[in-house]
Amino acid sequence: MTSPEEAPAHHRDMSPALHRTPQPAIAAGAQAAARAVTCIALIAAPLMVQAQGVAWISSEKDHALTLLDLKTQAVVGTVPTCKRPRHMQVTPDGKQVAVACGESAEADFIDIATKKSVRRVPLGDDPEIFDLSADGKTLFVTNEEDSELGFIDLATGKRSRAVKVGGEPEGVKLSADGKLVYVTSEVANTVHAVEVASGKVVHNVKVGKRPRRFALSPDGGTLWVSNELDASVSVIDTKTHTVAATIAFEVKGARKADITPVGLAFTRDGKRAFVGLGRANHVAFVDVGTRKVTDLVLVGKRAWGVALDRAEKTLLVMNGLSDDVTIVDVAGAKAVKTVKVGRVPHSAVVVE
Repeated sequence: MTSPEEAPAHHRDMSPALHRTPQPAIAAGAQAAARAVTCIALIAAPLMVQAQGVAWISSEKDHALTLLDLKTQAVVGTVPTCKRPRHMQVTPDGKQVAVACGESAEADFIDIATKKSVRRVPLGDDPEIFDLSADGKTLFVTNEEDSELGFIDLATGKRSRAVKVGGEPEGVKLSADGKLVYVTSEVANTVHAVEVASGKVVHNVKVGKRPRRFALSPDGGTLWVSNELDASVSVIDTKTHTVAATIAFEVKGARKADITPVGLAFTRDGKRAFVGLGRANHVAFVDVGTRKVTDLVLVGKRAWGVALDRAEKTLLVMNGLSDDVTIVDVAGAKAVKTVKVGRVPHSAVVVE
């Protein structure tokens, strides 16, 4: 397979510049100025794309988290954790990384400063994705085998409530006001909205085939849902709980069945979204206002999870079948490096 570095995914047409023959003195001055501009550009260019912080990347088959320094773009260590780590989040206080582990059926809370586990909390069988309340007191997790959404009281470490939902639930996302928690059901092709206070399902929204993950727009007005077997994203209006739009993806040379979107992320201003296209081995850049794809960037095999650094200059794409992460320059919509990070990378969080 051609590497992302060797095969830029998009091209921009550049019109040839018009030139006039200068006088010798003017030409010499212009050449000196051009050299100065070139030097400044060469110095500034790395700074423009240089990212900060460390990405923590879960590796399902290694029972560990890989640490990737975004400044050097090199792996700087690993952190052992529970069995089959998948989804991760930084806790609301910014002090810990929480990891859901499928095989050990628990969440591991790892201190960021020491990189040591400080506690483990049972999550029930086969935990999938989770979300944390803004106060850090409750963890909401899907349990695929039981078709449940679990409420975990983190003060006691015990399950306080279980809500039955559709078959094979995966994605979990709290609403902007924290009053609802949304859940995807892969079997029912439905998004369930569960009222946090009562634990009751209050809305059911039909979406595409095999809905997987969520991204909530920064203003809380729309909820994007990736439909893995429909090559699309459903855009749900969170006021009416209806599908406001469907964004379909196409990749030249790829069959629709191979375009399997899963991971999503928004920029903080809500103007751009990124969608990993799974077996199509690309990540899509989407203009949120027009809901149109602006760029497709070639990455690794089975582009799965996506994550942005805080400056939003760098996008990380977890490639589950090539066991690596592609580092994408957001401004240039270009893959700049691919780094091996462990077997079957799933998710990433960036700590700065």
